[in-house]
Amino acid sequence: MAVRVGSKVRAPVTIVEQGRARKRLDYLAAEEPLEIRLQAGGQTKTVAVTMRTPGADFELAAGFLYSEGVISERGLIRHIAYCIDPEVDAEQRYNIVNVGLHLPVLPALATLERHFYTTSACGVCGKASLEAIEMRGCSVLPAGPFVVPDVLTGLPEKLRAGQGLFDATGGLHASGLFSAAGELLCLREDVGRHNALDKVVGWALLNHKLPLSDCLLLVSGRASYEILQKSTVAGLPIVCALSAPSHLAVDVAREFGLTLVGFLRGERFTIYAGEERILIGG
Repeated sequence: MAVRVGSKVRAPVTIVEQGRARKRLDYLAAEEPLEIRLQAGGQTKTVAVTMRTPGADFELAAGFLYSEGVISERGLIRHIAYCIDPEVDAEQRYNIVNVGLHLPVLPALATLERHFYTTSACGVCGKASLEAIEMRGCSVLPAGPFVVPDVLTGLPEKLRAGQGLFDATGGLHASGLFSAAGELLCLREDVGRHNALDKVVGWALLNHKLPLSDCLLLVSGRASYEILQKSTVAGLPIVCALSAPSHLAVDVAREFGLTLVGFLRGERFTIYAGEERILIGG
């Protein structure tokens, strides 16, 4: 029987090695639903349900709402709390987050339509996706910061060193926020790569650090459209990934002036957009 321990679940497994089997307890990454509810003007409405790794739930909720255009600034948030409704099962209360807003009525939620129909399998229209970001008020990012290759190649080791849950489970994505000098500022892990980034953006929002115009981002997997969309909204000028970007991610980076780096491994990486921010010697 699996037993939940924080963000991990302890479960019995069978290890087979050289034809011999042995039983042991192993840690798995916890995956549970998080329901995000908005409250304003005496009304409550569920706006999203996402599968996530428990932990940094308030940051996830705040980052999701900001990245998806539901809120535009930290000052709109009155409070963030777990559900205390007595009609909700006690075990599920920590899977429901209420976000109270300083608004007389609930905001329009048309911006969330893309979130509910977009999947990596079906994709979305590229032109419509770029226009959706423009409608958020995002413009081309300004020049800088400028970094040398050694800063970028040093990021994966720092990200990996901070992945405590990955060490225990081997099954989590990570997003790491770094200064232009390569100092780790914030690292969050989750079973969903987009959730990990939302947690980072939520951390920045709640701590009044947006826009992230002097920072670098490293994600542990591939760079998808969603990753670039959320990075653009947060004002992140340099986005790096350990794996490849999608073609639409490259389109977003080029359209909005982000530097996009993929296959960042060892001393090698590939630049897909914004080469001018990386100071490459002759």
